[in-house]
Amino acid sequence: MIPISKPLIGKEEKAAVRKVLDSGIIASGPLVKEFERRFAAYQGVKNAVAAANGTCAIHTALYSLGIGQGDGVITTPFTFFATASSIVHAGAAPVFVDIEKEDFNISPEAVEDALKKDKKRKIKAVIVVHLYGQMCDMDAIMKIARRYGVKVIEDAAQAHGAVYKGKKAGQIGDAGTFSMYATKNMTSAEGGMVLFNKEGPAKTARVFINHGMTAAYHHAHMGYNYRTTDIEAAIGLEQLKKLDGFNKKRRENSAFLTGLLSGCGIIESPKEINGRTHIFHQYTIRVKNGERDGLLKHLNSEGIGAKVFYPVPLHKQPVFRKFPGSSAKLPESESAAKEVISLPVHPGLKKSEIQKIADAVKKYTGRR
Repeated sequence: MIPISKPLIGKEEKAAVRKVLDSGIIASGPLVKEFERRFAAYQGVKNAVAAANGTCAIHTALYSLGIGQGDGVITTPFTFFATASSIVHAGAAPVFVDIEKEDFNISPEAVEDALKKDKKRKIKAVIVVHLYGQMCDMDAIMKIARRYGVKVIEDAAQAHGAVYKGKKAGQIGDAGTFSMYATKNMTSAEGGMVLFNKEGPAKTARVFINHGMTAAYHHAHMGYNYRTTDIEAAIGLEQLKKLDGFNKKRRENSAFLTGLLSGCGIIESPKEINGRTHIFHQYTIRVKNGERDGLLKHLNSEGIGAKVFYPVPLHKQPVFRKFPGSSAKLPESESAAKEVISLPVHPGLKKSEIQKIADAVKKYTGRR
């Protein structure tokens, strides 16, 4: 089976972990601080706060920006569960709005429409998701957010190194959050990161992730244990050095696959929007004519680890039914959930494997 993702762990990561184990400092220590500094510098922001995972990172960002009980937070339903569940755990309510057809990202027009309808001004933030590795229309999002006085959090769990008009993911909004899970473009096994340009929320975040402690056993916030470890930081530091190379390879693999799939009538390959650098966390195609499930079954039978991200939009999930927008018709999100398949393009692939993926797709589409 050609897997949809594969962490590329080399001798450098293994040596770094051994060094940490030998040091005896295996919890949160100096390497976590170094990882924060290096990641902030790479992303072009002033402050980075390491967290246990991407979910914790979103929760931390919300708390640090003052979002909580009774607030509304606009977001997309076409994303992983953690984007919206973190809003609920912060005491707020997700407000689901639709996506753009072209790039699967949140629609600025839909964001503004939700804000216009919010007569009681309960909505305090927007979480945009840079889905599959391509950033949202951040100019439009930021313009709308500033007009209505709401915060913007960039969920960049799938966008390490992605660029919008010269600025990297997590650099533009009031906060940016990242996951370092094993399937991401860079990994620390688990782990996450929260980015801020302002010192105030960054200071709050550092306290929040450590049980709300401002000094040993003195608690100013109802915080959590969202810390990460030097073991994970050691892996992350080595992966960060390789990230640009990983992303370059993903882009090359994606371009090669797009060329091979040209002319497949029921397939729409992903598009890179002008002014954006797509880092292809996922290479996600649309399958027309109701053929998605058939193609997926065929690909899996041919040894291709194709997957669907995501088959059920969050506003259709029972756990979110009580929240605003859960009963709304969000046609682009619902359509995408029925049509998308992600194909492997990770940097560990050989050209022969990409050819095999394309051949398997063509074998199916040739019958249609």
